[in-house]
Amino acid sequence: MKSAHLLIVDDEEDIRTLLLYNLQKEGYKVHALADGNSCLDYIKVEKPDLILLDVMMPQLDGIEVCERIKADPSYQDILICFLTARSEDYSQIAGLDAGADDYISKPIKTKVLLSRIQAMLRRSEHHKKIEPVNKIFHINREKYLIEKDGNEIQLPRKEFELLALLASRPNVVFKREQILEKVWGTDIIVGDRTIDVHIRKIREKIGENHISTIKGIGYKFIE
Repeated sequence: MKSAHLLIVDDEEDIRTLLLYNLQKEGYKVHALADGNSCLDYIKVEKPDLILLDVMMPQLDGIEVCERIKADPSYQDILICFLTARSEDYSQIAGLDAGADDYISKPIKTKVLLSRIQAMLRRSEHHKKIEPVNKIFHINREKYLIEKDGNEIQLPRKEFELLALLASRPNVVFKREQILEKVWGTDIIVGDRTIDVHIRKIREKIGENHISTIKGIGYKFIE
């Protein structure tokens, strides 16, 4: 997807310039902004495929920007990759729990950046082609909607993809390793806690009785 529309949001001009140059050279359509508020204003007019979002910014940090974007159903298909100079596990987990699709640590290596962007865009295209069907839920991939008993339930991207994966094979146990590979991909490292948090949030929205925990192994969708 070299024609993909990318948005860079970082308060450091040197980083914006470097990323802009390298991504445009690869054939992407790229725009760069210096703060979170400008990002939120921009996506009201232009809808990028992927946002490279700095975590540590003044006034409005990347975590809050991500949460606001993911809370709006019309932006559910926008991919978000955090750019962070912080290497602590808690910052990475917080970013993923906020709805981010990946993170890249600074200093940014161009080859790694390009590889991760391509992987995220490929996964996004793959997920759009999957249409799981079951007796309980109707799954609308274009709108990221779950219809249950005539009621529509909106889920953030990762929650939606996780539920869609489990529901694609009712009563089959998905191991944690399978879930990580299918939903987050092999290019990003997340822990068991991230999966558990997403499962908890899904259960809060669709009910406790549809996803079963198989202790020490993984999860299954109950038909």
